Amino acid sequence: MAPIDDAPTTEARLLEIVFPDHTNHMGTLFGGTALAWMDKAAFIAASRYARRTVVTARSDQVDFKLPIRQGQLVETIARVVEVGRTSMKVEVKLVAEDLLTGERELCTCGHFVMIALDARGRPTQVPPLA
Repeated sequence: MAPIDDAPTTEARLLEIVFPDHTNHMGTLFGGTALAWMDKAAFIAASRYARRTVVTARSDQVDFKLPIRQGQLVETIARVVEVGRTSMKVEVKLVAEDLLTGERELCTCGHFVMIALDARGRPTQVPPLA
């Protein structure tokens, strides 16, 4: 069996297909669904980095640049880009892909601030970003 490539522990990538139940009356991805996917990816990236329980403290400016249409593949890419004492800033992008042509477009981007917690639910220190 071939060795498994190790993904950077500062990153998480999730894939979803936009089905009809994910869309609004215009046939595009609900904004709330996009935000939920982004928050989930930020949670995973921050958890992998800190190896701690994390919670969302804040979502910073989220820009919906292009609509994501029903039937498109969506890759959610989350990267820890900044680290404080107990917090991690995670940049999250939604990239839509047409499965038939392979064309990819950056559609949404934003930042989420995640806080690491100790066993008692209190903020705890995270390692510095290399």
